[in-house]
Amino acid sequence: MNPKENYLHEFFRIFFANKQLVKRVFLIFAVIALLLPLVLKQSFDITAQVIVQSKKLSQGDATTSLNQENASFIPPSLADMETESNILRSPALIRQTISELRDKGEYTPSPGMLSKLVSEPLKRFVTTPLREYVINPAKSALGMETDPVRDTVLDSLTQEAIDKLKVETLPGSNVISIVYSFGDPAQGTKFVAALLQNYLVSRQELQSIDLPQSFYETKKQQYEVRLDGLEGNRLTLLEAIGSSDPKEEITFRLNAINTEEQALNLYQDRLLQSQRWLDYLKSSLAAANNSKLNDYTFPYTFTTTVDNVAFEDREIKQMGEALTTQVSRYMNDLAVFQPSSEPMLLTREQISRTRQQFLKVVSNRIQERTSDLAIVSSVIAQKTARIADFKNRIHQLQVTQSKLRQMDTEIDALHAAFGTYAQRFAESSSARTLDNDLSNARVLSPPFEPTAPAFPKPFLIIPFGLFTGLLLAIALVYVREFFDHRFKHPAQITHELGLPVLLVINEQAIEPTNPHRNWTVPSFVHWVRN
Repeated sequence: MNPKENYLHEFFRIFFANKQLVKRVFLIFAVIALLLPLVLKQSFDITAQVIVQSKKLSQGDATTSLNQENASFIPPSLADMETESNILRSPALIRQTISELRDKGEYTPSPGMLSKLVSEPLKRFVTTPLREYVINPAKSALGMETDPVRDTVLDSLTQEAIDKLKVETLPGSNVISIVYSFGDPAQGTKFVAALLQNYLVSRQELQSIDLPQSFYETKKQQYEVRLDGLEGNRLTLLEAIGSSDPKEEITFRLNAINTEEQALNLYQDRLLQSQRWLDYLKSSLAAANNSKLNDYTFPYTFTTTVDNVAFEDREIKQMGEALTTQVSRYMNDLAVFQPSSEPMLLTREQISRTRQQFLKVVSNRIQERTSDLAIVSSVIAQKTARIADFKNRIHQLQVTQSKLRQMDTEIDALHAAFGTYAQRFAESSSARTLDNDLSNARVLSPPFEPTAPAFPKPFLIIPFGLFTGLLLAIALVYVREFFDHRFKHPAQITHELGLPVLLVINEQAIEPTNPHRNWTVPSFVHWVRN
Protein backbone atom coordinates (compact mmCIF):
# COMPACT_ATOMS: atom_id res chain seq x y z
CA MET A 1 0.00 0.00 0.00
CA ASN A 2 1.43 3.41 -0.98
CA PRO A 3 1.83 5.61 2.10
CA LYS A 4 0.70 8.68 0.14
CA GLU A 5 -2.68 7.13 -0.30
CA ASN A 6 -3.23 7.26 3.47
CA TYR A 7 -4.23 10.92 3.58
CA LEU A 8 -4.90 11.01 7.30
CA HIS A 9 -1.45 9.54 8.04
CA GLU A 10 0.10 11.99 5.62
CA PHE A 11 -1.76 14.92 7.21
CA PHE A 12 -0.59 14.05 10.74
CA ARG A 13 2.93 13.39 9.51
CA ILE A 14 3.18 16.81 7.91
CA PHE A 15 1.43 18.47 10.85
CA PHE A 16 3.71 17.02 13.53
CA ALA A 17 6.78 17.37 11.39
CA ASN A 18 6.15 21.15 11.20
CA LYS A 19 4.48 21.64 14.53
CA GLN A 20 6.87 24.43 15.48
CA LEU A 21 5.82 26.50 12.43
CA VAL A 22 2.16 25.71 13.13
CA LYS A 23 2.54 26.87 16.73
CA ARG A 24 4.26 30.11 15.79
CA VAL A 25 1.81 31.05 13.01
CA PHE A 26 -1.16 30.14 15.19
CA LEU A 27 0.23 32.17 18.11
CA ILE A 28 0.79 35.19 15.87
CA PHE A 29 -2.84 35.11 14.71
CA ALA A 30 -3.99 34.45 18.25
CA VAL A 31 -2.20 37.58 19.40
CA ILE A 32 -3.67 39.57 16.50
CA ALA A 33 -7.16 38.24 17.29
CA LEU A 34 -6.74 39.23 20.95
CA LEU A 35 -5.45 42.69 20.07
CA LEU A 36 -8.00 43.50 17.35
CA PRO A 37 -10.92 44.20 19.77
CA LEU A 38 -8.62 46.57 21.62
CA VAL A 39 -7.18 48.27 18.55
CA LEU A 40 -10.29 48.61 16.36
CA LYS A 41 -12.43 51.66 16.91
CA GLN A 42 -15.72 50.96 18.61
CA SER A 43 -18.91 51.64 16.74
CA PHE A 44 -22.38 51.74 18.29
CA ASP A 45 -25.56 51.02 16.32
CA ILE A 46 -28.38 53.39 17.24
CA THR A 47 -31.68 51.98 15.97
CA ALA A 48 -35.13 53.46 15.61
CA GLN A 49 -38.31 52.67 13.72
CA VAL A 50 -40.97 54.83 12.09
CA ILE A 51 -44.44 53.57 11.16
CA VAL A 52 -46.40 55.16 8.32
CA GLN A 53 -49.98 54.32 9.23
CA SER A 54 -51.72 55.64 6.15
CA LYS A 55 -51.66 58.21 3.40
CA LYS A 56 -53.82 61.29 3.87
CA LEU A 57 -56.02 62.40 0.99
CA SER A 58 -56.05 65.88 -0.52
CA GLN A 59 -56.76 68.65 2.00
CA GLY A 60 -58.21 71.11 -0.51
CA ASP A 61 -61.80 69.95 -0.27
CA ALA A 62 -63.83 72.78 1.22
CA THR A 63 -66.85 70.61 1.94
CA THR A 64 -65.02 68.67 4.64
CA SER A 65 -62.96 69.79 7.60
CA LEU A 66 -59.83 67.98 8.54
CA ASN A 67 -60.54 66.36 11.85
CA GLN A 68 -60.48 62.90 13.30
CA GLU A 69 -64.05 62.11 12.31
CA ASN A 70 -63.94 62.77 8.58
CA ALA A 71 -60.27 62.69 7.60
CA SER A 72 -59.82 60.19 4.79
CA PHE A 73 -56.80 57.87 4.81
CA ILE A 74 -55.70 55.07 2.54
CA PRO A 75 -52.98 52.44 3.10
CA PRO A 76 -49.53 53.52 1.86
CA SER A 77 -48.14 51.81 -1.22
CA LEU A 78 -44.57 50.68 -1.88
CA ALA A 79 -43.91 53.93 -3.72
CA ASP A 80 -45.14 55.89 -0.70
CA MET A 81 -42.86 53.95 1.63
CA GLU A 82 -39.91 54.55 -0.69
CA THR A 83 -40.73 58.26 -0.68
CA GLU A 84 -40.78 58.30 3.12
CA SER A 85 -37.40 56.54 3.18
CA ASN A 86 -35.97 59.08 0.73
CA ILE A 87 -37.14 61.91 2.97
CA LEU A 88 -35.38 60.31 5.92
CA ARG A 89 -32.09 59.81 4.07
CA SER A 90 -32.13 63.13 2.21
CA PRO A 91 -28.78 64.99 2.48
CA ALA A 92 -30.52 68.30 3.16
CA LEU A 93 -32.34 66.86 6.18
CA ILE A 94 -29.16 65.24 7.53
CA ARG A 95 -27.17 68.42 7.00
CA GLN A 96 -29.83 70.49 8.76
CA THR A 97 -29.83 68.07 11.71
CA ILE A 98 -26.05 68.10 12.07
CA SER A 99 -25.95 71.88 11.78
CA GLU A 100 -28.57 72.31 14.52
CA LEU A 101 -26.76 69.87 16.83
CA ARG A 102 -23.42 71.61 16.18
CA ASP A 103 -24.94 74.97 17.01
CA LYS A 104 -26.16 73.51 20.31
CA GLY A 105 -22.77 71.89 20.95
CA GLU A 106 -24.28 68.40 21.02
CA TYR A 107 -22.48 66.99 17.98
CA THR A 108 -18.70 67.19 18.20
CA PRO A 109 -16.61 64.61 16.34
CA SER A 110 -13.61 63.03 17.98
CA PRO A 111 -10.14 64.64 17.47
CA GLY A 112 -9.04 61.84 15.14
CA MET A 113 -12.16 62.18 13.05
CA LEU A 114 -11.88 65.99 13.01
CA SER A 115 -8.28 65.89 11.79
CA LYS A 116 -9.34 63.49 9.04
CA LEU A 117 -12.19 65.76 8.01
CA VAL A 118 -10.05 68.90 7.96
CA SER A 119 -6.95 67.38 6.34
CA GLU A 120 -8.58 66.90 2.96
CA PRO A 121 -9.67 70.56 2.53
CA LEU A 122 -6.21 71.66 3.62
CA LYS A 123 -4.56 69.44 1.03
CA ARG A 124 -6.69 70.97 -1.69
CA PHE A 125 -6.08 74.56 -0.52
CA VAL A 126 -9.76 75.38 -0.38
CA THR A 127 -10.14 76.11 3.29
CA THR A 128 -12.42 78.89 4.40
CA PRO A 129 -9.71 81.50 5.15
CA LEU A 130 -7.92 80.81 1.85
CA ARG A 131 -11.12 81.16 -0.17
CA GLU A 132 -12.38 84.13 1.81
CA TYR A 133 -9.18 86.21 1.94
CA VAL A 134 -7.25 85.12 -1.17
CA ILE A 135 -9.33 83.40 -3.88
CA ASN A 136 -12.54 85.44 -3.70
CA PRO A 137 -10.79 88.88 -3.58
CA ALA A 138 -8.70 87.89 -6.58
CA LYS A 139 -11.79 86.83 -8.52
CA SER A 140 -13.58 90.04 -7.55
CA ALA A 141 -10.67 92.12 -8.81
CA LEU A 142 -10.80 90.29 -12.14
CA GLY A 143 -14.58 90.72 -12.39
CA MET A 144 -15.24 87.03 -11.96
CA GLU A 145 -18.00 85.46 -9.89
CA THR A 146 -16.78 84.57 -6.43
CA ASP A 147 -17.31 81.15 -4.90
CA PRO A 148 -19.55 80.94 -1.84
CA VAL A 149 -17.77 80.15 1.39
CA ARG A 150 -18.85 76.67 2.44
CA ASP A 151 -18.45 74.86 5.69
CA THR A 152 -16.31 71.96 4.52
CA VAL A 153 -16.38 70.32 7.96
CA LEU A 154 -20.18 70.28 7.87
CA ASP A 155 -20.08 68.84 4.34
CA SER A 156 -17.72 66.08 5.45
CA LEU A 157 -19.80 65.30 8.54
CA THR A 158 -22.91 65.17 6.38
CA GLN A 159 -21.32 62.77 3.91
CA GLU A 160 -20.03 60.58 6.73
CA ALA A 161 -23.50 60.49 8.31
CA ILE A 162 -25.04 59.57 4.95
CA ASP A 163 -22.57 56.69 4.61
CA LYS A 164 -23.21 55.43 8.13
CA LEU A 165 -26.99 55.90 8.09
CA LYS A 166 -29.00 52.90 6.92
CA VAL A 167 -32.66 53.51 6.15
CA GLU A 168 -34.80 50.72 4.72
CA THR A 169 -38.41 49.57 4.74
CA LEU A 170 -39.05 46.29 6.49
CA PRO A 171 -40.32 43.79 3.90
CA GLY A 172 -44.08 43.43 3.75
CA SER A 173 -44.80 46.18 6.27
CA ASN A 174 -45.25 49.93 6.59
CA VAL A 175 -42.38 50.27 9.08
CA ILE A 176 -39.12 52.08 8.26
CA SER A 177 -36.01 50.93 10.10
CA ILE A 178 -33.19 53.42 10.87
CA VAL A 179 -29.73 52.19 11.89
CA TYR A 180 -26.93 54.73 12.52
CA SER A 181 -23.38 53.59 13.28
CA PHE A 182 -21.43 56.09 15.36
CA GLY A 183 -18.52 56.02 17.76
CA ASP A 184 -20.14 58.09 20.50
CA PRO A 185 -23.45 56.48 21.56
CA ALA A 186 -24.75 59.62 23.29
CA GLN A 187 -24.14 61.89 20.30
CA GLY A 188 -25.41 59.25 17.90
CA THR A 189 -28.63 58.88 19.88
CA LYS A 190 -29.15 62.66 19.89
CA PHE A 191 -28.52 62.76 16.15
CA VAL A 192 -31.08 60.04 15.39
CA ALA A 193 -33.66 61.65 17.70
CA ALA A 194 -33.14 65.07 16.08
CA LEU A 195 -33.27 63.49 12.61
CA LEU A 196 -36.63 61.87 13.38
CA GLN A 197 -37.95 65.14 14.78
CA ASN A 198 -36.84 67.06 11.68
CA TYR A 199 -38.27 64.31 9.49
CA LEU A 200 -41.70 64.65 11.08
CA VAL A 201 -41.52 68.44 10.73
CA SER A 202 -40.37 68.19 7.11
CA ARG A 203 -43.05 65.73 6.01
CA GLN A 204 -45.66 67.76 7.89
CA GLU A 205 -44.62 70.81 5.89
CA LEU A 206 -44.76 68.79 2.68
CA GLN A 207 -48.32 67.64 3.39
CA SER A 208 -49.55 70.82 5.02
CA ILE A 209 -50.97 73.79 3.13
CA ASP A 210 -50.15 76.59 5.51
CA LEU A 211 -51.08 80.07 4.37
CA PRO A 212 -49.79 83.39 5.68
CA GLN A 213 -52.08 85.85 7.43
CA SER A 214 -51.67 88.51 4.72
CA PHE A 215 -52.64 86.06 1.99
CA TYR A 216 -55.77 85.10 3.88
CA GLU A 217 -56.72 88.75 4.51
CA THR A 218 -56.25 89.58 0.82
CA LYS A 219 -58.41 86.65 -0.22
CA LYS A 220 -61.02 87.68 2.32
CA GLN A 221 -61.22 91.22 0.93
CA GLN A 222 -61.44 89.94 -2.64
CA TYR A 223 -64.16 87.54 -1.56
CA GLU A 224 -66.18 90.30 0.11
CA VAL A 225 -65.91 92.65 -2.88
CA ARG A 226 -66.82 89.97 -5.37
CA LEU A 227 -69.66 88.64 -3.22
CA ASP A 228 -71.13 92.14 -2.77
CA GLY A 229 -71.04 92.66 -6.54
CA LEU A 230 -72.75 89.36 -7.27
CA GLU A 231 -75.39 89.86 -4.61
CA GLY A 232 -76.03 93.39 -5.93
CA ASN A 233 -76.47 92.08 -9.47
CA ARG A 234 -78.82 89.42 -8.16
CA LEU A 235 -80.93 91.98 -6.31
CA THR A 236 -81.03 94.22 -9.40
CA LEU A 237 -82.31 91.34 -11.54
CA LEU A 238 -85.02 90.48 -9.02
CA GLU A 239 -86.11 94.09 -8.73
CA ALA A 240 -86.19 94.52 -12.52
CA ILE A 241 -88.41 91.48 -12.95
CA GLY A 242 -90.54 92.31 -9.90
CA SER A 243 -90.27 88.92 -8.28
CA SER A 244 -88.67 87.59 -5.13
CA ASP A 245 -88.72 83.94 -6.19
CA PRO A 246 -88.86 83.37 -9.97
CA LYS A 247 -89.08 79.62 -9.62
CA GLU A 248 -92.15 79.74 -7.39
CA GLU A 249 -93.80 82.34 -9.60
CA ILE A 250 -93.14 80.25 -12.72
CA THR A 251 -94.92 77.35 -11.04
CA PHE A 252 -97.86 79.61 -10.16
CA ARG A 253 -98.03 81.01 -13.71
CA LEU A 254 -97.94 77.55 -15.25
CA ASN A 255 -100.86 76.48 -13.08
CA ALA A 256 -102.76 79.63 -14.08
CA ILE A 257 -102.08 78.95 -17.76
CA ASN A 258 -103.37 75.42 -17.35
CA THR A 259 -106.58 76.70 -15.74
CA GLU A 260 -107.08 79.41 -18.36
CA GLU A 261 -106.46 77.00 -21.22
CA GLN A 262 -109.06 74.60 -19.86
CA ALA A 263 -111.62 77.44 -19.59
CA LEU A 264 -110.60 78.71 -23.03
CA ASN A 265 -111.24 75.33 -24.57
CA LEU A 266 -114.74 75.29 -23.02
CA TYR A 267 -115.51 78.79 -24.30
CA GLN A 268 -114.21 77.93 -27.77
CA ASP A 269 -116.43 74.86 -27.87
CA ARG A 270 -119.34 76.99 -26.66
CA LEU A 271 -118.57 79.65 -29.27
CA LEU A 272 -118.48 77.10 -32.06
CA GLN A 273 -121.76 75.52 -30.90
CA SER A 274 -123.50 78.89 -30.49
CA GLN A 275 -122.27 80.06 -33.86
CA ARG A 276 -123.71 77.00 -35.56
CA TRP A 277 -127.05 77.32 -33.72
CA LEU A 278 -127.23 81.01 -34.54
CA ASP A 279 -126.71 80.38 -38.22
CA TYR A 280 -129.39 77.71 -38.07
CA LEU A 281 -131.84 80.01 -36.27
CA LYS A 282 -131.31 82.84 -38.77
CA SER A 283 -131.95 80.53 -41.71
CA SER A 284 -135.00 79.07 -39.96
CA LEU A 285 -136.33 82.59 -39.20
CA ALA A 286 -135.92 83.63 -42.81
CA ALA A 287 -137.81 80.50 -43.90
CA ALA A 288 -140.56 81.16 -41.34
CA ASN A 289 -141.07 84.70 -42.64
CA ASN A 290 -141.70 83.32 -46.13
CA SER A 291 -143.89 80.43 -45.03
CA LYS A 292 -147.65 80.08 -45.64
CA LEU A 293 -150.36 80.67 -43.17
CA ASN A 294 -150.86 77.03 -42.32
CA ASP A 295 -147.10 76.50 -41.57
CA TYR A 296 -147.46 77.01 -37.87
CA THR A 297 -144.44 75.07 -36.54
CA PHE A 298 -140.91 76.39 -35.85
CA PRO A 299 -137.96 73.92 -36.06
CA TYR A 300 -136.31 75.09 -32.79
CA THR A 301 -137.76 75.11 -29.29
CA PHE A 302 -135.13 77.41 -27.67
CA THR A 303 -134.25 74.91 -25.01
CA THR A 304 -131.07 75.70 -23.02
CA THR A 305 -129.13 72.88 -21.35
CA VAL A 306 -127.12 73.79 -18.25
CA ASP A 307 -125.34 71.02 -16.34
CA ASN A 308 -127.34 68.37 -18.18
CA VAL A 309 -130.62 70.13 -17.18
CA ALA A 310 -132.90 71.41 -19.98
CA PHE A 311 -134.52 74.86 -19.51
CA GLU A 312 -137.29 75.77 -21.99
CA ASP A 313 -138.35 79.29 -22.98
CA ARG A 314 -141.93 79.56 -21.64
CA GLU A 315 -142.86 82.62 -23.69
CA ILE A 316 -141.87 80.95 -26.93
CA LYS A 317 -143.56 77.76 -25.85
CA GLN A 318 -146.85 79.49 -24.97
CA MET A 319 -146.88 81.56 -28.14
CA GLY A 320 -146.04 78.51 -30.19
CA GLU A 321 -148.82 76.51 -28.57
CA ALA A 322 -151.31 79.38 -29.12
CA LEU A 323 -150.29 79.69 -32.75
CA THR A 324 -150.63 75.95 -33.20
CA THR A 325 -154.10 76.02 -31.63
CA GLN A 326 -155.27 78.91 -33.86
CA VAL A 327 -153.94 77.24 -36.98
CA SER A 328 -155.61 73.96 -36.01
CA ARG A 329 -158.93 75.73 -35.38
CA TYR A 330 -158.63 77.61 -38.66
CA MET A 331 -158.02 74.40 -40.58
CA ASN A 332 -161.00 72.81 -38.90
CA ASP A 333 -163.25 75.83 -39.60
CA LEU A 334 -162.12 75.92 -43.19
CA ALA A 335 -164.07 72.74 -43.78
CA VAL A 336 -167.27 74.44 -42.58
CA PHE A 337 -166.99 78.13 -43.59
CA GLN A 338 -166.08 79.80 -46.76
CA PRO A 339 -162.56 81.21 -46.86
CA SER A 340 -164.00 84.65 -47.52
CA SER A 341 -166.48 84.54 -44.71
CA GLU A 342 -166.12 86.94 -41.82
CA PRO A 343 -165.19 84.33 -39.16
CA MET A 344 -162.49 82.95 -41.37
CA LEU A 345 -161.13 86.40 -42.10
CA LEU A 346 -161.08 87.18 -38.39
CA THR A 347 -159.28 83.92 -37.66
CA ARG A 348 -156.70 84.57 -40.36
CA GLU A 349 -156.14 88.04 -38.91
CA GLN A 350 -155.59 86.56 -35.43
CA ILE A 351 -153.22 83.93 -36.83
CA SER A 352 -151.30 86.59 -38.70
CA ARG A 353 -151.00 88.80 -35.61
CA THR A 354 -149.95 85.86 -33.38
CA ARG A 355 -147.48 84.74 -36.05
CA GLN A 356 -145.89 88.21 -36.21
CA GLN A 357 -145.58 88.29 -32.43
CA PHE A 358 -144.02 84.81 -32.41
CA LEU A 359 -141.53 85.74 -35.12
CA LYS A 360 -140.75 88.98 -33.28
CA VAL A 361 -139.98 87.03 -30.10
CA VAL A 362 -137.87 84.58 -32.09
CA SER A 363 -135.98 87.50 -33.64
CA ASN A 364 -135.35 88.91 -30.15
CA ARG A 365 -134.04 85.55 -29.01
CA ILE A 366 -131.70 85.45 -31.99
CA GLN A 367 -130.42 88.91 -31.09
CA GLU A 368 -129.84 87.74 -27.53
CA ARG A 369 -127.86 84.76 -28.79
CA THR A 370 -125.89 87.08 -31.10
CA SER A 371 -125.01 89.29 -28.12
CA ASP A 372 -124.12 86.22 -26.07
CA LEU A 373 -121.91 85.03 -28.95
CA ALA A 374 -120.11 88.39 -28.96
CA ILE A 375 -119.59 88.14 -25.21
CA VAL A 376 -118.16 84.64 -25.55
CA SER A 377 -115.85 85.89 -28.32
CA SER A 378 -114.64 88.73 -26.11
CA VAL A 379 -114.10 86.32 -23.22
CA ILE A 380 -112.07 84.04 -25.54
CA ALA A 381 -110.00 86.99 -26.73
CA GLN A 382 -109.44 88.09 -23.13
CA LYS A 383 -108.33 84.61 -22.02
CA THR A 384 -106.08 84.27 -25.07
CA ALA A 385 -104.47 87.60 -24.25
CA ARG A 386 -104.13 86.59 -20.59
CA ILE A 387 -102.48 83.30 -21.54
CA ALA A 388 -100.10 85.20 -23.84
CA ASP A 389 -99.27 87.57 -20.97
CA PHE A 390 -98.65 84.60 -18.68
CA LYS A 391 -96.36 83.01 -21.25
CA ASN A 392 -94.50 86.26 -21.78
CA ARG A 393 -94.11 86.61 -18.01
CA ILE A 394 -92.88 83.04 -17.74
CA HIS A 395 -90.33 83.70 -20.49
CA GLN A 396 -89.04 86.76 -18.63
CA LEU A 397 -88.88 84.77 -15.40
CA GLN A 398 -87.04 81.92 -17.12
CA VAL A 399 -84.47 84.31 -18.58
CA THR A 400 -84.01 85.89 -15.17
CA GLN A 401 -83.87 82.48 -13.51
CA SER A 402 -81.15 81.38 -15.93
CA LYS A 403 -79.08 84.46 -15.09
CA LEU A 404 -79.74 83.90 -11.38
CA ARG A 405 -78.65 80.28 -11.74
CA GLN A 406 -75.37 81.39 -13.29
CA MET A 407 -74.89 83.89 -10.49
CA ASP A 408 -75.73 81.23 -7.90
CA THR A 409 -73.14 78.92 -9.45
CA GLU A 410 -70.54 81.66 -9.31
CA ILE A 411 -71.53 82.55 -5.74
CA ASP A 412 -71.31 78.87 -4.69
CA ALA A 413 -67.89 78.59 -6.31
CA LEU A 414 -66.83 81.77 -4.53
CA HIS A 415 -68.09 80.37 -1.22
CA ALA A 416 -66.28 77.09 -1.85
CA ALA A 417 -63.01 78.83 -2.72
CA PHE A 418 -63.16 81.08 0.30
CA GLY A 419 -64.16 78.13 2.47
CA THR A 420 -61.04 76.32 1.30
CA TYR A 421 -58.84 79.30 2.14
CA ALA A 422 -60.53 79.67 5.52
CA GLN A 423 -60.08 75.98 6.24
CA ARG A 424 -56.42 76.04 5.27
CA PHE A 425 -55.83 79.14 7.33
CA ALA A 426 -57.54 77.48 10.29
CA GLU A 427 -55.24 74.48 9.83
CA SER A 428 -52.13 76.63 9.65
CA SER A 429 -53.08 78.84 12.58
CA SER A 430 -54.22 76.08 14.90
CA ALA A 431 -51.76 74.75 17.43
CA ARG A 432 -51.09 71.26 16.17
CA THR A 433 -48.53 68.94 17.57
CA LEU A 434 -46.57 66.52 15.43
CA ASP A 435 -48.17 63.49 17.03
CA ASN A 436 -51.76 64.63 16.64
CA ASP A 437 -54.52 62.48 15.23
CA LEU A 438 -54.04 63.83 11.70
CA SER A 439 -50.41 62.75 11.51
CA ASN A 440 -50.17 59.48 9.67
CA ALA A 441 -46.51 58.83 10.61
CA ARG A 442 -45.29 58.17 14.12
CA VAL A 443 -42.06 57.10 15.78
CA LEU A 444 -42.69 53.45 16.52
CA SER A 445 -39.42 52.84 18.36
CA PRO A 446 -37.48 55.92 19.54
CA PRO A 447 -33.68 55.73 19.60
CA PHE A 448 -31.99 54.77 22.84
CA GLU A 449 -28.36 54.90 23.84
CA PRO A 450 -26.79 51.45 23.41
CA THR A 451 -24.67 50.03 26.21
CA ALA A 452 -22.63 47.56 24.14
CA PRO A 453 -20.79 48.41 20.91
CA ALA A 454 -21.94 46.79 17.72
CA PHE A 455 -18.34 46.63 16.46
CA PRO A 456 -15.91 45.10 17.27
CA LYS A 457 -17.37 41.99 18.90
CA PRO A 458 -14.63 40.13 20.85
CA PHE A 459 -16.65 36.94 21.25
CA LEU A 460 -16.92 36.79 17.47
CA ILE A 461 -13.49 38.08 16.42
CA ILE A 462 -11.36 35.97 18.81
CA PRO A 463 -12.83 32.53 17.95
CA PHE A 464 -12.82 33.29 14.23
CA GLY A 465 -9.31 34.74 14.50
CA LEU A 466 -8.01 31.62 16.26
CA PHE A 467 -9.74 29.35 13.77
CA THR A 468 -8.40 31.39 10.85
CA GLY A 469 -4.86 31.30 12.33
CA LEU A 470 -5.04 27.51 12.64
CA LEU A 471 -6.25 27.09 9.06
CA LEU A 472 -3.62 29.50 7.73
CA ALA A 473 -0.86 27.70 9.71
CA ILE A 474 -1.91 24.36 8.24
CA ALA A 475 -2.05 25.93 4.79
CA LEU A 476 1.46 27.36 5.14
CA VAL A 477 2.72 23.98 6.29
CA TYR A 478 1.24 22.30 3.21
CA VAL A 479 2.70 24.98 0.93
CA ARG A 480 6.10 24.48 2.53
CA GLU A 481 5.76 20.72 2.18
CA PHE A 482 4.76 21.15 -1.49
CA PHE A 483 8.00 23.00 -2.34
CA ASP A 484 10.22 20.75 -0.11
CA HIS A 485 11.47 17.88 -2.33
CA ARG A 486 13.59 16.10 0.30
CA PHE A 487 12.82 12.48 1.25
CA LYS A 488 10.80 12.24 4.40
CA HIS A 489 10.28 8.44 4.71
CA PRO A 490 11.80 5.25 3.12
CA ALA A 491 8.87 4.60 0.82
CA GLN A 492 9.69 7.77 -1.14
CA ILE A 493 13.10 6.34 -2.13
CA THR A 494 11.58 3.22 -3.61
CA HIS A 495 8.80 5.20 -5.32
CA GLU A 496 10.99 7.95 -6.80
CA LEU A 497 14.31 6.11 -7.51
CA GLY A 498 13.14 2.52 -7.87
CA LEU A 499 15.86 1.28 -5.45
CA PRO A 500 15.28 -1.04 -2.52
CA VAL A 501 15.82 0.26 1.01
CA LEU A 502 18.30 -1.95 2.85
CA LEU A 503 18.54 -0.22 6.23
CA VAL A 504 16.72 2.56 8.13
CA ILE A 505 18.40 4.13 11.18
CA ASN A 506 16.05 6.10 13.44
CA GLU A 507 17.22 9.32 15.11
CA GLN A 508 18.06 8.62 18.74
CA ALA A 509 17.94 12.26 19.91
CA ILE A 510 15.45 12.75 22.70
CA GLU A 511 13.47 16.01 22.81
CA PRO A 512 14.27 18.00 25.97
CA THR A 513 11.49 18.16 28.45
CA ASN A 514 10.12 21.43 29.72
CA PRO A 515 12.04 22.19 32.89
CA HIS A 516 9.67 24.92 33.97
CA ARG A 517 6.50 24.61 35.91
CA ASN A 518 3.33 24.21 33.94
CA TRP A 519 1.12 27.21 33.14
CA THR A 520 3.91 29.71 33.70
CA VAL A 521 5.44 32.26 31.31
CA PRO A 522 8.84 30.49 31.06
CA SER A 523 7.03 27.23 30.40
CA PHE A 524 5.02 28.88 27.60
CA VAL A 525 8.18 30.42 26.07
CA HIS A 526 9.95 27.05 26.14
CA TRP A 527 6.89 25.47 24.47
CA VAL A 528 6.93 28.05 21.69
CA ARG A 529 10.66 27.67 20.99
CA ASN A 530 10.56 23.85 20.92
